[in-house]
Amino acid sequence: MTVDPGAAPAADRGRRVSAVSRVVDQIRHMMRTGELVPGQQVRQESLAVRLGVSRIPVREALKALETEGVLRHEPHVGYSVTRLNAEELRQAYLMRRALETEVLLALPRLTGAQLRELTAVNTELSAVVPSGEVARIAAANHRFHLTMFRFSGLHLVVDEIDRIWKMTDAYRTVHLYDQGARRRVVREHRKMITALRRGDNPAVVALMDAHRDQTVADLGPALGLHFAVPARAVPEPPAGP
Repeated sequence: MTVDPGAAPAADRGRRVSAVSRVVDQIRHMMRTGELVPGQQVRQESLAVRLGVSRIPVREALKALETEGVLRHEPHVGYSVTRLNAEELRQAYLMRRALETEVLLALPRLTGAQLRELTAVNTELSAVVPSGEVARIAAANHRFHLTMFRFSGLHLVVDEIDRIWKMTDAYRTVHLYDQGARRRVVREHRKMITALRRGDNPAVVALMDAHRDQTVADLGPALGLHFAVPARAVPEPPAGP
């Protein structure tokens, strides 16, 4: 039997990539549940023991999250969850508004399959809302928006939006602890799907602006931050398919 000399190294690489992804996912989960909060240090040794992996994939995962802006590294101190001040958070939402508007205006008329995919993700979100499991709710909410954005085909722009979302994860999920806010998110997603079904991209932009601005309005009092949220009139989509 001939042994492929590259097989073992390839398998090792695959296991390492899988371990790194698992560590990244775990850190995101800890941020969404509030186990890790902005400014808190992330201990490599503790994570390695908790996840049953070596420090190598933990170190690679921390570097990847630093590249995204989710974590910050200070020499001789280590990694910590990125802490944004009010001005930085305002700028993050300003970037989101600009980029998401471009992406939504670029959306083609969605196919029936694409609309069903979005509806399925929102149905999944709706099903988990009563549980109050914020990490799962946040993940489904993220998936809904990124699915919609990627239909635009502007993948580089959407990747940047995704990076900003992840950088603000620890802040944005705060409002999801309120059951009324969670239900509102699901309703607003349904309105977006209705507008997309009509091919009314400007209405989707207006709905997304109000959706985003309401999150910022919820964040201010919850986090003790103060930054302006522009008021906008949002057209109500007509009832029906």
